[in-house]
Amino acid sequence: MAATPKKKSSTKGESPDEPAFDERLARLEELVAELEGGELTLEDSLSRYGEGVKLLRSARNQLEGYRQKVEELGADSANKDA
Repeated sequence: MAATPKKKSSTKGESPDEPAFDERLARLEELVAELEGGELTLEDSLSRYGEGVKLLRSARNQLEGYRQKVEELGADSANKDA
């Protein structure tokens, strides 16, 4: 049985097993559409909602990391200009 290749991450420091931010956002949009569709059972709705909460938390953490990197780059740039 062949091993499934792991997804490459688009950002340094991310685990290769972690989805990229854009992938997280796309999955969140899928989950919202499924939940709004009204075709899911209560159990499936709760499962999708739980998945969405986890994705949202990880996406927020990822964005916070990006924000910190931007601030560091801005500080480095300001220090070089001074």
